[in-house]
Amino acid sequence: MTTPSAISDTQDPSLLASISHTWRALRHRNFKLFFFGQSVSVIGTWMTRVATSWLVYRLTHSALLLGVVSFAGQIVSFLLGPFAGVWVERLNRQKLLVWTQAAAAVQSLALAALTLAHVINLWEIIALTALQGMINALDMPGRQSFLVQMVDSRDRNDLSNAIAINSSMANGARLIGPAIAGLVIGIAGEGWCFLIDGVSYFAVIASLLLMRIKLMDTRRHTNSMLEQMREGWNYVREFRPIRTILLLFALISLMGYSYSVLLPIFAGQVLHGGAYTLGWLTTASGVGALTSGISLAARKSVIGLTRMVQIAVAMLGATLILFGLSHTLWLSLVLMVFVGFGLMQCASVSNTIVQSLVPEDKRARVMSYYTMAFFGGAPFGSLLAGTLAHRIGAPHTVMFTGAFCVAASLWFTFELPKIRAIMRPIYEKMGLLPARDINPISEMQEAVQEAAK
Repeated sequence: MTTPSAISDTQDPSLLASISHTWRALRHRNFKLFFFGQSVSVIGTWMTRVATSWLVYRLTHSALLLGVVSFAGQIVSFLLGPFAGVWVERLNRQKLLVWTQAAAAVQSLALAALTLAHVINLWEIIALTALQGMINALDMPGRQSFLVQMVDSRDRNDLSNAIAINSSMANGARLIGPAIAGLVIGIAGEGWCFLIDGVSYFAVIASLLLMRIKLMDTRRHTNSMLEQMREGWNYVREFRPIRTILLLFALISLMGYSYSVLLPIFAGQVLHGGAYTLGWLTTASGVGALTSGISLAARKSVIGLTRMVQIAVAMLGATLILFGLSHTLWLSLVLMVFVGFGLMQCASVSNTIVQSLVPEDKRARVMSYYTMAFFGGAPFGSLLAGTLAHRIGAPHTVMFTGAFCVAASLWFTFELPKIRAIMRPIYEKMGLLPARDINPISEMQEAVQEAAK
């Protein structure tokens, strides 16, 4: 006998039908265009991430400055987050994404020109990284809220499948991009990675221009931007499930993602390798992240995702502690697979839960807080990781951040029953869960009271 909170997925007897279900969001033409265009672009993005880290490490050999560069880009996105959500709701999201992708292409090509000319310095890297942060502040909430228009369906399970496929695509590129970057850096240098990335943006721009999107009314807002920002903040603050999920994601962004800024240190000093080793470490985490994305795409419902977040955060913390203890390449690569899986489960599942709960008229504003949860935690986490690694070493720093993630998982365990009580009547109304026969009105009243706390 299954419990109401159990996952209701059933095994399809047909393997072909199961595969078709896993990729069902691709039946939507616009999302299919985005998928293939973005697949090319994200490979270039990962090449730039690896190349930037290695370039900074090659120029400075400083863990602290690796953290500073990461901080410079992410803090800008964090500060612009509340404004970005309101702007996105007032703009045509298709046109907005075309412009953000074009601006990102210019940024990567500028990095390429300066690096290939052998005149780039640390301050130019920081400035261009900050520019990318400005672009991301608009691009991320715009892209997340645009998924609804690309899928063009009221079925929340199709939307969750699109989010999972999007994550799988990004992490498939995460496998390919760092591996290519390691080879390109070793053969020709970092500048060629930036050049390839700059050119790759034209693929996603083309896919956006080819879409046929039903225009949304962006002039429906009569309130001022300040009033809209306050309304969005009050919704996030008062609605317990979204508040809890975003807070957990912010904590994981603060500590869980900070290991990545130290990977050049692990590659060069702990594991005694070079750019190839860095590429393999990043690729290994991509294997885990891709596995996570595919497992989420295969799901038939959003029910049960909160439990998955709890498990993923605990796994992430434990494997980060073990990674800090490892001095062997093969073991570090295995642990990176689990780190990547845990991080992607947390990020994608958090995204899916939030998108399944938020009303359409607040979607962009709420997703801007999702962006802020990442870009608020990650820059301070990167700066903290760089500072701690400078004082106590990269291995001890990663072990500390892993212990923090384990503690965050324990906190979420105590919050889980409270947010499930609020989420259940919402999912019942959507038809995602069967309505219970025992005091449904009383249960709804209890959920409303919990939400008001």
